[in-house]
Amino acid sequence: MSRLITVAIHTYEKALPVKALLEREGIAVTLQNVNLQQPEVSSGVRLRIDEKDLPLALRIIENADIFMPTAGESMAERKHSVLVPVDFSELSYKAVVSGFRIAKRHKQSIVLLHSYLAPHITANLQLTNNLTYDINDVSVNQIIGDINKNMEALNNRIKSDIKAGLIPAVQYSFKIVEGVPEDAIVEYAKSDPPFLVVMATRSWARKERDLIGSVTAEVLDECRFSVLTVPETADAAVAGTPQQILFFSNLDQSDMLAIDTLHRLFPESASKVTIVNITQRRRFSTERDTDSAAMALADYCSRNFRDYEFETVPIAPNDAIEELRRLNSEHHYSLIVVPNRKKNVFSRIFNPGLAHKLLFQADVSILAIPV
Repeated sequence: MSRLITVAIHTYEKALPVKALLEREGIAVTLQNVNLQQPEVSSGVRLRIDEKDLPLALRIIENADIFMPTAGESMAERKHSVLVPVDFSELSYKAVVSGFRIAKRHKQSIVLLHSYLAPHITANLQLTNNLTYDINDVSVNQIIGDINKNMEALNNRIKSDIKAGLIPAVQYSFKIVEGVPEDAIVEYAKSDPPFLVVMATRSWARKERDLIGSVTAEVLDECRFSVLTVPETADAAVAGTPQQILFFSNLDQSDMLAIDTLHRLFPESASKVTIVNITQRRRFSTERDTDSAAMALADYCSRNFRDYEFETVPIAPNDAIEELRRLNSEHHYSLIVVPNRKKNVFSRIFNPGLAHKLLFQADVSILAIPV
């Protein structure tokens, strides 16, 4: 049975716009402790919602600037797309296939984004994960001409695969922007918020030789939208419908937001989710408290995400990479989910986030969810 829980407490004036925002997104809201005779003098108004709507409500409230429509625009008119950066390589096409499958499931469109560097910027810069060339003697017109030819070839390949039934039929468009790839992707996502960013990555062995300059790693660190990585060794179909999922937990509110995002992205996977805790025990008084918190999270998820099967596995927080390899050898995960916290530039350099570390250590698709 569902039950009502309090999602926020505000004054009456502040409670009304929050209530309207949540209801606009399809969440039923009940106000309590309101003086119906003189509501303007009432304080401590509680906004209560159904427990199952809690993750979505928290995300909407914390990102109200994104969910609030601009003047003259209704929420129904706002459209988001699956953003797939491409460099016209066979590797990036694997991300295209995964992006099309996900977009079809969620009735989204696809934006295929390519960035280029103009000759006046610099020479000998890495353009993508696996493409570097000298642009000293290349004109802008020549660069654009080559890009258009590659776009036409990619367009023909996509149409051919749609006709053959290899990828689903989804509306898609091409975008060409100037700039360093990772910056171009992040800036485009800020200007036109995507439903999901899907990016291809190299295999683990090849990534180790290119620890600096990875476009995907930079996007994971900076992008404040969900990013799905597809390794070149992964099956694009499996990446679009994961069955065995490993979820790195912080044992805080962000976990509920991340699991809700995971469930909305892959609602019909009937997946098994293994929750591992990477939180240092200093947040809890004893190891027993840590285990209790993990079990409470798994119990909450089992009650509210019935399509998934949940289990908790304890690991050593200081040895997460080795523990990942051990668990992956036993269960063969098709997706790793990481709640990704934004860090400043110095932290990213000297203490990169877990999603960044895993990108270079695992040949498994990673879903980084900003929290």
